[in-house]
Order: sequence, then C-alpha cells, then structure tokens
Amino acid sequence: MILNTDSAKPIYVQIAEWLENEIIAERFKSDEKVYSQYQLAELFNINPATAAKGLTILVEENTLYKKRGLGMFVATEAKTMILDKRRNETLTKMVTDLVLEAKRLSVTKEELIQLIHKCEGEN
Repeated sequence: MILNTDSAKPIYVQIAEWLENEIIAERFKSDEKVYSQYQLAELFNINPATAAKGLTILVEENTLYKKRGLGMFVATEAKTMILDKRRNETLTKMVTDLVLEAKRLSVTKEELIQLIHKCEGEN
C-alpha cells in the first residue's frame, strides 16, 4: 500500500485502515502479532510516532491488544468488529452521501438501483 500524503485523511488513520484491511484479508489472524510502530515506520517511511497513533486507534477500538513486552496482537473478534464497523458507519455514510447527491441531480431511486447493478456487473 502507498500512503496518500495529499489526502485529507491523516497518515495515522490510513495506517489504521491498512491494518484493518490486512485483518479482513486474514493476512493477520486472531491472536497473531502485528507490525510494531517501528516496523510500520520503516515499511511506510513515516515517523514512528505517526505509526504508533495508527496502532493506538485500533487498540482503543479493541481491534488490537497489547501484551506487555511482546507487542500488539489481533483481538479474537477483530475481523467481525471491523466488518460491522464498516457496514454500520462507513457504508451508511457513503450511501447517505450518494442518496443526497442523487436527489440533487434528480436521479430516481430506480435509476440509482440500475446504476448499482451496472457497477456490480463491471466488477
């Protein structure tokens, strides 16, 4: 993954989201150790404090847990929690924004559904 330094989204949030994606893809499994802040800093060529902030987000959300002296590990239900969070927060916000934009453009519900079906067919 390449971090987007031009994004309005802070680097540490991008790091947290990258780790979430790795957990969803099961490249990190339950109770498995994840990269340290220093490994992430080297991997992405960023300040270790920035990497630590990304890890802290996931600890605060109980996606990761700390083992003193050993590092950070993936929580048992991490994948499920991430999927639920993204469905309930991220996807809901995206759909809300889409519906508002569709209304501004006078796109009907049926046209919007057709567009979704068309996009599904392209993927």
